[in-house]
Amino acid sequence: MTKYIIILAMLLCSFAYSQNTLKVIVKDSETQEKLAGVSVRIHNSTISGVTDNNGFLELNSIENGGQKINFFLLGYVEFSLDVIFPKQNSEILNVQLKSSEEEELDEVIVQSTRTSRTIKNTPTRIESIDAEELDEKANMKPANVSMVLHESTGLQVQQTSATSGNASIRVQGLDGRYTQLLKDGYANFGNFASGLSILEIPPLDLQQVEVIKGPSSTLYGGGAIAGVINFISKTPKEKGEYNFMLNQSNIGQTNIGAYASQRKGKFGYSILGLLNFQKAFDVDNDDFSEIPKSHNFTINPRLFYYPSENLSFMLGNSFTKTNMEGGDMHVIDGKADANHVYFEKNKTIRNTTTFELGKKFESQNNFKLKQSLSIFDRVINIPDYEFSGINTNSFTDASYVINRSKYTMISGINLVYDKFKQRNSGILNGKSFTTGAYVQHTWDVFETVKLENGLRVDNVSYSNSNFSKNQTFFLPKISALFKINSQWSSRIGVGLGYKIPTVFTEQTESVQYQNVQPMQNVKSEKSIGGTADVNYKTELFSDLKFTVNQMFFITEINKPLVLQNDGVNSFFMNASDPVLSKGFETNLKFIYNEDFKLFAGYTFTDAKAKYLTGNQFLPLLPKNKVNLALIYEKENNFKMGLEGYFTDEQFLYNGTKTPAFWEFGFMVEKTLWSNFAFFINFENFTDTRQSNYKRVVNDPHNKPTFDDIWTHTEGFTINGGVKIKL
Repeated sequence: MTKYIIILAMLLCSFAYSQNTLKVIVKDSETQEKLAGVSVRIHNSTISGVTDNNGFLELNSIENGGQKINFFLLGYVEFSLDVIFPKQNSEILNVQLKSSEEEELDEVIVQSTRTSRTIKNTPTRIESIDAEELDEKANMKPANVSMVLHESTGLQVQQTSATSGNASIRVQGLDGRYTQLLKDGYANFGNFASGLSILEIPPLDLQQVEVIKGPSSTLYGGGAIAGVINFISKTPKEKGEYNFMLNQSNIGQTNIGAYASQRKGKFGYSILGLLNFQKAFDVDNDDFSEIPKSHNFTINPRLFYYPSENLSFMLGNSFTKTNMEGGDMHVIDGKADANHVYFEKNKTIRNTTTFELGKKFESQNNFKLKQSLSIFDRVINIPDYEFSGINTNSFTDASYVINRSKYTMISGINLVYDKFKQRNSGILNGKSFTTGAYVQHTWDVFETVKLENGLRVDNVSYSNSNFSKNQTFFLPKISALFKINSQWSSRIGVGLGYKIPTVFTEQTESVQYQNVQPMQNVKSEKSIGGTADVNYKTELFSDLKFTVNQMFFITEINKPLVLQNDGVNSFFMNASDPVLSKGFETNLKFIYNEDFKLFAGYTFTDAKAKYLTGNQFLPLLPKNKVNLALIYEKENNFKMGLEGYFTDEQFLYNGTKTPAFWEFGFMVEKTLWSNFAFFINFENFTDTRQSNYKRVVNDPHNKPTFDDIWTHTEGFTINGGVKIKL
C-alpha cells in the first residue's frame, strides 16, 4: 500500500511541476514605453492573455517542453519567442516589439508638415490616403481624383453645374473656397481655376493624399480655413516604375493613361500622360446632358538631378487642355433648331511650371526652395453670353528646417501673386500680392507629450477696378499630441485663418458669372477654429484588429462674404454675423486576418449662417453622412470591394428640402502574372439620381433654368479595364 501512495505522490508532484508560469513585460523597442493591450498566446494552445497598463502579463498552466510564445499588437510587427519549460529561474521576461511604422516609412512619413515626421509623432492631425487606396479609387474614376475625396469621411465633392459637371470640395461643411488645394505643396488651384481643379488632377501618378482638417494657415497662409488637401506625386526610384491603364464605361467614357519613372545615378525622371474622352450622356431622356461631351489631355514630365546625396533639383511642367460641351443633346450633335438652342461650353488650358531645390546638411538640417508659375485660361460660352479670362498665379517658398533629437523647427518666407484678367469688358479684373513669413516649432516634451506651435504673418494687397486694400494678418496655431499608452492617443489643435475676397465661388460658378459685379469696400474673412480627437487601437482576437478615431471640430468665420441679388445684378458684401460650423467624425476600422477590411465612417455637421433669419442651415449640406466599405484582398492576386454611402436631407438655396438617399458600389480586380490586372466597377448600382425625384432642367426648353445639384445626375454606371505594372 505504501508503494502505491509513493507512486501517486510522485505523479501528483510531476503534474504540479509541469504546470509552469510565465511572466512578461512588453515594451516598445524604440521608446521603451510599456505596451498595454498586447495579445500573448501559447502556440497550439488555448492559453492566452493581454498585457495590462504596465505592459505586464502572467500566464499559468503551461506544460513542460519547448513552447512558442506569440505576441500581437496593432501597429507593431508580430513577434515570436521560444521558451523551454520548466525554466531555470522565475525572473520576468522583457520583450520588445518593433513598430510596424519602422517597416513602412514610405507610407507613414507625411510631407504636408515639411518636418519628415511620421503620422504617429505629429501633433497636427493628418489623414493619409495611401497608394493602395488610391489605386482602388482609380478603378472607379481614372480621369480625376473626385472619387478619392467623395468617399472620404468629412469631405464632400459638390457638383456646381448640371450640364458641365464642375465641382468643388467642401471640408466639414464649409464652401470649397475655404479649402486650400495643393499639388506637391504648390498652391496653384485657387480662384478662377477652383471649379475645375479636382477634375484636372489624375490619380495615376499619386503616391498619397494628405488631408489636414481645421485651420492650417501657419504653413500655407490664406484660404486654409477649413483645411488643406495635398496631392503628392510619386518620385523616381532606382527600380523603374512603368504603369499603363485603359478604362471604358457604359456611358461613353474612355481613359488611356501611362506613368513612367526611374532614377539612374545622378539623374531621374517621371512622366505622366493621360487622355480622357467622354460622349455626351442623357440618362433620363429629357434632351439635356447629365454628363457633357469632353476631351481632356494631360502631360506632366519632371526631371530630377542629384549632384550628391545631399543636394537635389527638380524641374517639371504640367500641361492640361480640356474641351467640354453640355446642354441640349440636339445642339451637341449639331442639330440645333428654334426649340433646341441651349448649350454650355468650357474650354480650358492649364500650364504649371515647377522648380524645387533641396539641400540636406550634416547636422540633419535641410533647406528647400520651391517655385511655380501657373497660367489658367478658360472660356465659358452659353447662348448669347461669353465669359473668359486668364488667371496667372506665382508661388515662391523658401524654408529651413532644424532637426534635433527633441525638437524640430521650420521657418520660412513665401510670396504669392495672383492676377485675373477678363477678356472683353475687364469688369472683374483683380489681383493680389501676399508676402508671408512663418515659424513652427515641434517639441517632444516627453515620449508621451508632443507640442507644436507656430506663427505666420502675412501682408496682403488686393485690388480690382473699384478699390484696393492692404491688410496684415497674424496667424498663431497650437497643437498637442498625447500618447496615453500603446492603445490610446489624442490630439488637439486650434488656430486662426483668413480668406481674401474673391468673386469666384460655387454660387457664381453655377451661373457662369453672369451679372456678377466687382467687389467694392469688402474686407477679408477671418476665422478661428479647432479640432480634437481620440484614437484607440487593439486586437479583439489574434486575427481581428480594431481601430477607432473620434474627432470633434468647430470653425467660426467672421465677416463672411455673402452673394446678394438686386433683381438684375449679383454682388458680394460682408455679413455682420458669422458662419459657424461644428460637429464630429467617427471612423472605425476592422481588419480580419489581413484579408478582410471593414471601414465605417460617420459625419455629423451642424453648420449655420448666423446672419440669416429663419432657416440658418447652409445649403447643399447634409447633417448626417455615413460611409461604409468592405474590402477583401489577396495581395497581388484578387481584390473585391463593396461600398455604401448614406446622405441625409439637405436644404437647397430656395429653402426646400431634399430627400435622404443611399448609394452603393461594387468593384472586382484580378491580377495575373503579377503585372496585369483586370477590373470592373459597378458604381451607384441602385441608380440613385436626382431625376428620379424631379427633372433637373426646368422649361422653357429653349431657355432652361437648372435646379441645384444635390446628388448624382448620371445614375448607375459600369466601367472596366486593364492595368499593367512593370
